[in-house]
Amino acid sequence: MIARYAGSVRVRLTLIATAGVTLLCLAVSAVVLYGVHGAAVDYRTNEIVSAALRVVHLIKRGDLPSIVITDVEGVQVVNSAGQVVAASANLEGRPRLLSLIPDPDNATRTQTVCGVPDFDHECEIVAVFRVYEQDGDWMVYAYGDMVPWYVHVLVLAFLIGMTLLLIGLTWFGTSRTVARTLAPVEAIRAKLDEITATDLGQRVPVPANPDELHALAKTANRTLDRLEAAVEQQRRFASDASHDLRSPITAMRTQVEEAMLHPQEADWEQTGYALLASLDRLQAIVTDLLTLARLDAGAPQACSRVELSELVRAELTERPRSKKVKTDLCPVVVDGDRLRLARLLTNLLDNAERHAESLVGVTVTREGDEAVLEVLDDGAGIAPEHREFVFRRFARLDASRNRDAGGTGLGLAIAREIARAHGGTLAIADSVSGARFVLRLPVKDG
Repeated sequence: MIARYAGSVRVRLTLIATAGVTLLCLAVSAVVLYGVHGAAVDYRTNEIVSAALRVVHLIKRGDLPSIVITDVEGVQVVNSAGQVVAASANLEGRPRLLSLIPDPDNATRTQTVCGVPDFDHECEIVAVFRVYEQDGDWMVYAYGDMVPWYVHVLVLAFLIGMTLLLIGLTWFGTSRTVARTLAPVEAIRAKLDEITATDLGQRVPVPANPDELHALAKTANRTLDRLEAAVEQQRRFASDASHDLRSPITAMRTQVEEAMLHPQEADWEQTGYALLASLDRLQAIVTDLLTLARLDAGAPQACSRVELSELVRAELTERPRSKKVKTDLCPVVVDGDRLRLARLLTNLLDNAERHAESLVGVTVTREGDEAVLEVLDDGAGIAPEHREFVFRRFARLDASRNRDAGGTGLGLAIAREIARAHGGTLAIADSVSGARFVLRLPVKDG
């Protein structure tokens, strides 16, 4: 379908260019023909006037013959009595053809007259001269056929030939140029058609010329890079999710099977509590997965004014912590979803509580146009090379797996996605001891 579309683009562009050149050629040909026709009419008129003047000279010299030899279509000489006294051979014996005379204050007149008898052409160019004689005014009429609109067959053939030649060259040149221009597009299309979900490592060819197609190819390759990274992330996420989901399910199955082997000796109450614990973990993982899916889909959030210091106090009051929490809070207002921001704060506090030795610190300040919330623990901390890894989904460092066994491995990933959804950032900063998580959000003024 893409190839057919490219072909249609080629045909359409060629047709548009050819139509434009055709109209231009017709306009130029019309102007040229008009100018040539005008020049030809002037030349023919001068020929007729010259022929009439030669007859006038003959009259003045008294050498006027009865049959006038001329190179125009016809000549008549009419005396003051209105009688034809001389004419060209083709008009011999014919009566006066026209009564056209010059204006009283002029000696000559030229005019195009149609329907003149004894002539084959529809219209004639007529030159009339007044000759002053003793017996009165004589009139000399010289006739010449009107120049046709096309002037001459050769002129018309030349214009038509040039028009057809330019149209042909335009069609050929435009078609070739568009084909060469679209060739990289076809190459990109063909390469994209080869790329599959299992082979995202290929990239489209990038044209050498730094033009729009070059930019298109580079953009397509960047898109493929992002797509490959996203697919790889999804694969890794699916693998990790299946592993984390399989663990509580396997534990529940093992517990049930052990109890069923010796039903009379089994402690069903203890088995029930163990199953509930596994179900709680399973429910927590599924809930976190659903939260991430909503964040990835860009689900709308209920925005309102949220005072971060008040949010921290409410969270600490609602859920007492097993470790001592030290706070340093300044009133800062942001615009966001209170429930999601509370979830972000809870995830950071839960993470800090699991890894702290005895103390967790929470500070809220304002730096310029940003609200800054920091959660610091006095635990072992996180090495710089692992600071981005911990935000991956289902990511847990080996050194902390035992201490972090109660987590789902999604808390920090959810916290970062919530921060991004609010136009902010969540990162791990340097600290003297422990891990220091820094949240930055735009401040809501007014």
